Amino acid sequence: MQLTMLGVGSSAGTPMIGCKCDTCISSDTKNNRTRCSSLIELDNGKTLLIDTGPDLRLQSLREGLTRVDAVLYTHTHADHLHGIDDLRGFCYMQRSQIQIYGSHQAMDHIANKFAYTLREPSNFWDLPVLKVNPIHAPFQLFNQTIIPIPLKHGNHDIYGYRIGDIAYLTDVSSIPESSLLLLQGLKLLLLDCLRHTAHHTHINVEQSLHYASLIKAKSTYLIHMTHDLEYASLSAQLPRDVYVGYDGLKLTVN
Repeated sequence: MQLTMLGVGSSAGTPMIGCKCDTCISSDTKNNRTRCSSLIELDNGKTLLIDTGPDLRLQSLREGLTRVDAVLYTHTHADHLHGIDDLRGFCYMQRSQIQIYGSHQAMDHIANKFAYTLREPSNFWDLPVLKVNPIHAPFQLFNQTIIPIPLKHGNHDIYGYRIGDIAYLTDVSSIPESSLLLLQGLKLLLLDCLRHTAHHTHINVEQSLHYASLIKAKSTYLIHMTHDLEYASLSAQLPRDVYVGYDGLKLTVN
């Protein structure tokens, strides 16, 4: 499997509008962060997109994406959902309906707010053609087991996902003990890491490193970062096997 980090930024992205901090004006392209999303290409050629943030169109053009076979939604905050309309380009190219998966609450939210996207295939492909699939337990998709990982995001219950030996955990304020048990033996972990100081709906650097030490993935990459975290400076502070993610980074897991 190959994972591409489409975006590793927080809801405001980096650079932030109007900000002149060292990270926002940095010439290091690894400090340019679009909103958080990743793409997983399975060994059978199928592609799984995790979330559809508002930068999906730009991310797709930047990475030359031409196919999305399914979308896994972690939750429905704007920075993880509001690029849903840009799935229409993939429906148009593929001439196929895209299946989307998430919690019952997430699928109900999409059905209510983006009802126009939920359509059966026809001869008209100028709108998204999507189908919701509520999930609450591991399921099979393209001959791969997808395991939803229950997480807390402040007062909200959301999902991370485990796909084979890869896990994707964004917008985390805490990970229940029962979910930690689902994360053993990972080769690759993508883990929320908002900023240095504490936050009520996200883990910070200290907390991210604590969870990384509990999960013990072969490699952990930090994602969903604000401009408070500068790439080179943060990289120099991290322990072995923990890295700073950046937009466009591609990782292969055998």
